[in-house]
Amino acid sequence: MPAAGGGHTRAVTEQTSPNRPGLASALRFGTELIAWVATPWALAGYSVPLAVAAVALLVGLPTVFATPGDKPHVLVPVPGVVTIALVVLQLVAAAWSAWVAWPRGVAIAVTVLAVATVAAELPRWRWLLRAGRRPTAEPDGATAGPSGPRRIG
Repeated sequence: MPAAGGGHTRAVTEQTSPNRPGLASALRFGTELIAWVATPWALAGYSVPLAVAAVALLVGLPTVFATPGDKPHVLVPVPGVVTIALVVLQLVAAAWSAWVAWPRGVAIAVTVLAVATVAAELPRWRWLLRAGRRPTAEPDGATAGPSGPRRIG
């Protein structure tokens, strides 16, 4: 029987990633957008191919690599620490690029946004570190992920 008010039991919420729509997701997405715009902007004066490669990596890596249970569709499963590293890469790229490419006031605002994103992401990062290990195959075709064995497909 579902718990009153939310329909979820304590066991379900402990096994579910906190990566869902909310403040942390909005801050992370805003910082990612800034990284995708500011990084090529900052690098284009040095090398256009480097600018293109940087944005391709910033967009492509998190699209391909993800921790099972953190996103609904995972192309290449990776441990939680890899997902955290990819988010940190986005945050650093956004802040560094803003300081290189844009006026000081904008760079300060982007840096504050990046710090706020880190603070908001901490629950998700704790979950990723605790439960986001690479799933291992079980003999019956299930995987043993953070919430125990589950059937695939």
